[in-house]
Amino acid sequence: VIGVEAEDAAGMTASIRNGKITTLDSVGLFADGAAVKTIGTETFRVCNALVDDMMTVSTDQICNAIKLTYNDARVILEPAGALAVAGMKKYVEENKITGQTLVAITSGANMDFTRLRFVSERADDSEKTLVVKIPERPGTFRELYSLVWPRNVTGFSYRYESEGEAKILISFQPVLNVENDFEKVVESLSKHDFECMDVSDNELVKVHVRHMAGGRSYVPKERLFRFEFPESPGALQRFLASLDMSWNVSLFHYRNHGDDFGRVLVGIQVGDSCKRMQDFLDNLGYSYSEETANDVYQQFLKSDD
Repeated sequence: VIGVEAEDAAGMTASIRNGKITTLDSVGLFADGAAVKTIGTETFRVCNALVDDMMTVSTDQICNAIKLTYNDARVILEPAGALAVAGMKKYVEENKITGQTLVAITSGANMDFTRLRFVSERADDSEKTLVVKIPERPGTFRELYSLVWPRNVTGFSYRYESEGEAKILISFQPVLNVENDFEKVVESLSKHDFECMDVSDNELVKVHVRHMAGGRSYVPKERLFRFEFPESPGALQRFLASLDMSWNVSLFHYRNHGDDFGRVLVGIQVGDSCKRMQDFLDNLGYSYSEETANDVYQQFLKSDD
């Protein structure tokens, strides 16, 4: 019998380890149905006598357990209700268990609908995120993507910073049935002189930076466009391939939300009177809107100097 708690609310784990009821300084509230600073006296007595071991799971592992349960049984558990599933998955992976029957006791489906967006965002345990430094020159953006392709790219954020180099935040799903596929991607990027850093487990990136990467920048002759295209395997790669290699992409933001349509925000240094740009837009076949005159772009993404 194994008990499971959230990492940031592990009162029972601490109490059994210390042999006495231990009060926590603070507790995380994501799995609020099992988040108390001080556990009950009777609960401690029973668990101390009967539970064989305790383990903790992260918020991401809880979200993944909610996703697994929904995919398997079309049941949406609340975070506290999914603790046992998260713990069982972690236990199986850590101990490389096969051919055995394990039972997870799920208790609680009091899920707030507004919380589902967060759960969906954090449930994909296969997603990896890299910060990649690239030289600031036309075509490098597409070259980087080609080294990650055909893996599913789930996020791509970039903003022009200087004429020397640029930093890109890219998220993708390594091929599950290929051993060390993520490491092979990193090695391939390094061989092509793309310096990269793994930030897959960086909480600041997960919660904030992935949504903020970029900021204001002074980019001469920049025009801003929103594009929509049918979301399918290879759709983003085809869109990038359609861009003229001589243009400098000064801003790029894409996030796969599982929708029918992919949405990309692109800044391109072309100037107002570039006929090739208009020809590109007319022949692209995707719907688009120019946002260069948008007040939000002017205030939050564009700098005058």
